[in-house]
Parts: sequence; structure tokens; C-alpha cells
Amino acid sequence: MIITDLIIIICLMLSAFFSGMEIAFVSSNKIYLEIEKQQSGISAKLLSFITKNPSRFIATMLVGNNISLVIYGIFMGDRILQMMFPETLQGLSISIKIILIQTLISTIIILITAEFLPKVIFQQFSNTFMKVFAFPTAIFYFLFSPVTAMIISISDLILKKFFSIEGDQIQFTFSKIELGNYIEEQLESTKDLENVDSEIQIFQNALDFSEVKAREAMVPRTEILAAENSESMMEIKKLFTSSGLSKIPVYNETIDNIQGYVHAFEMFRKPDDLKKILLPVAFVPETMKISEVLKLLTKQRKSIAVVLDEYGGTSGIITVEDIIEELFGEIEDEHDNIAHYERQLESNLFEFSARLEVDYINQNYGISLPENEFYETLGGLIVHLKEEIPTKGTKIELENFEFEIKEVSSTKIERVFLKINPEN
Repeated sequence: MIITDLIIIICLMLSAFFSGMEIAFVSSNKIYLEIEKQQSGISAKLLSFITKNPSRFIATMLVGNNISLVIYGIFMGDRILQMMFPETLQGLSISIKIILIQTLISTIIILITAEFLPKVIFQQFSNTFMKVFAFPTAIFYFLFSPVTAMIISISDLILKKFFSIEGDQIQFTFSKIELGNYIEEQLESTKDLENVDSEIQIFQNALDFSEVKAREAMVPRTEILAAENSESMMEIKKLFTSSGLSKIPVYNETIDNIQGYVHAFEMFRKPDDLKKILLPVAFVPETMKISEVLKLLTKQRKSIAVVLDEYGGTSGIITVEDIIEELFGEIEDEHDNIAHYERQLESNLFEFSARLEVDYINQNYGISLPENEFYETLGGLIVHLKEEIPTKGTKIELENFEFEIKEVSSTKIERVFLKINPEN
């Protein structure tokens, strides 16, 4: 009886192992595995050996799991009879009812202990388990090699003979998503985010670049410094001098009607009329990807585009520099005004400019503020929650976050206190 129980437990553990390793291999980050395989040591060699042929790995796990389940079924059936129906051991016939009970009990146990739980656990820690269990996997890989080779050969023959399909040759490849996930994992595991290599940050930005929309990189309407076409050249020169900008948009009557822009270089020509030095701008919708905006500006040989909202009004402006900053980070010169205030007051208390982007705060301060397509900035998050511009001193709670409005104008939120309360 003790031997029977021991065999049942071993079979359950083996089935859990094979099921878990199968899902771990499928769910693991292939880039992580490739990097681990390049390391020195026996673990790296074993990992390289078992993942060299993905089809064979999966077949080995399936063979091992099926063998374990067959042996488990035989011994578990006898154990159930001994515990619940001892009279059948005296030579009496086994009824369908008893067989159904055996099947039900055996199935429930195997589903919980050898299928559901191990697959959930192995999927969550797939990279770690692939590395930790490389040695026992290699042993089974070697033991079952004759059986798996035969199964794969038969399968390939059937596929080719009856379905005109070449044998199943799964390639060990990785996707852009896996590359992004790997970089994010490395950034999350790094405590000192300020000293993260710039190459890693640029690499991550490059992966996200194709998904960034114009409205996420533009200078918003409220921060556009523009001139009306009726202003004199002296006023335009003063505007260039006071702002330090190299380009200033020019509009007719309203900023929703931008006609072009003036470059500071044109001032050296001492023009007498603003229209003579007016340069054309491109117009793009808010939802346009910045990669497409960059292509458009390059094709039209322009350096600035007006971003339009759904009603055709000016939502903001975007320059080639704004697009490049999405890759390389903020590019600041001596004329840039640092208006995006950020400071950590205590371990759980921060003071932020409402113009800071939510994903920037999450990434640089390890905070998990909710992100949504309806807003980009911290101010946008608060307005989205309140559905209005709150007054100074207003406190807003969201999950374990508490926002307090420190400064606000009639049109936007300026500064915010953010407190992180302990989770219940």
C-alpha cells in the first residue's frame, strides 16, 4: 500500500513537471533563453541542448506526461478500489458506477495537482523554471529520445503523405513584443533607474516608436507661442529674442488658422514684410503615428507640422525635434524653459508638474498610475477622473493614490501633490 501511494505521488509530480515545462517553454521569453544560452557553465549548455529542437522538446514533454498519466491511472484505480470498494478485491465484478467514480476522482486529482496548478505556476516563472530544471529535463530528453524520434518521424510521414505538408519544424524565434518585455523586465529589476545605460533606454524607445501618436509628442495648443500675421517685424524680432525659439508659427486672426512659420535665420535678411519670409507647414491629424509624420515632413522637406483635432482646429504643433526626442529623450539647450517640475518630498510623497506624462512618472519613479488612451499627462488623468478642472486644495483618491491640487489656473492644472498610501 505504501509503495502504491509512493508511485501515485511520483507520477503526479512527474506529470506536473512535464505539463509545467511544456507551458514554461511556450511562455518563456526567447530572448532571455538565448542570452542565458550564451553564458558559460553547465546550465547554459544543458539549456542550449534541450531547446535546440523545439518540436522535439514538446514531444519529449508530451511523451513523459502520457507515460506518467498511464502509470498513475493504473495504480490510482487500484488504490480507489482498496479504499472505497474493498469488496471488489474478493473477485466480485466492477460495476459501471464504480468505474465512473474511479474516473471522476482520478481526473479531479490530476487536473488540480498535475495540470492547472503547475501550469499556472510555471507560466508565471517560465524563464526561471526553464533554467532551474534544465538538468532533469535533459535527462528525460535523453531517455525518451528513441520514442520521440519515432513519434516525430511518423507524424512527419503522415503530414507529408496525406496532407502534402512538410514535417513540423518549429523555429526558435522571438518577436518584437518579447524583446520589449525583456527590456522592461531588466529596467524593472534595476533599482537605480537614473544610471541605466542610455543605449537601453533608446532601445526601449525605438520599440515603442512605431506606436506613438502625434498627440503624444506634440506641444499642446495652450503652450504654443505664435505670432499674428499683422504684427510688425520689430515685434517678431522681440518674440524671437525673449523666447529663444528658432521657429514661431504665424496665424491669421486665430491660432486655428496657422498659415506657416518664421525661422529665426530669416531675420538676418532684414525683411520688411512678414509674408515674404513665411515658410509652409504640414498638417496632420492627432491620431497619426509619429513615424508617419516624420516620413511626411522628410518627403515635403518641412520641419514643423500643425496637429489638428477631430474638428479641424489646432490641437498642437510637432517638430522633427519633438519626434527625435521620443527616441533619444529630452534634448534641451540653453534657451529651453524647464517647466516640468518634479520632486520627491518623502518616500511616498511627490510633487509633480501636471504636464508630466503618466508613463514618464511610472517609469522614472516606479509608480503604477493607470494609463489610458484618453489622457497622456498627470493633469489629463485628474481631469479624466473629475470630469472638470478641480480647484486648488482639492483632494482626489484613486486606488491607493491620493492627489492634491497645489496650483491651478482657469484653464489647466499646474502642480500636483501625489501621495501613495499603503495598499489594504
